[in-house]
Amino acid sequence: MHLGFSYTGLLLLLMLFVPNLYWTKNKPADYDQYAPHENKVLLCMERAGEVLVTGLILVFRDFNIQGFEPRLLWLAGAFALMVLYELYWIRYFRSEKTMPDFYSSLLGIPVAGATLPVLAVLLVAVYGRNPFLFAAGIILGIGHIGIHLQHAKEVSLRNG
Repeated sequence: MHLGFSYTGLLLLLMLFVPNLYWTKNKPADYDQYAPHENKVLLCMERAGEVLVTGLILVFRDFNIQGFEPRLLWLAGAFALMVLYELYWIRYFRSEKTMPDFYSSLLGIPVAGATLPVLAVLLVAVYGRNPFLFAAGIILGIGHIGIHLQHAKEVSLRNG
């Protein structure tokens, strides 16, 4: 592992943060009713994972393209998942912006808005051979995907 700036990590974070910033003005109408019910352990894991992933993905240059070799497929896979993530957001922003829209699946991937970027982070970690980012991605995944699954279940129960 080599310390240094990761332009790949920056690009991935931009693909993650830009739609999320736009979402803050386009939340589902009843979103705030669900937040108080979030599992505190999952919330703590989500926050810790967010901080760890954001920092780690930027400070290791191993995530940058190292040449054309077979393991580059891991990085290509990560960016393919992030393209799907962008498509998920486009679909959401064109929808009625309801809770079921927000917690929808994409191509059979449950709670795609949470699952796709976590999977992308894990693939970047494999590409960069970085166990620290991989562990941070697991922590983020448990918290972030767990919270989204919890909300999706609540939405399903409320909407019968």
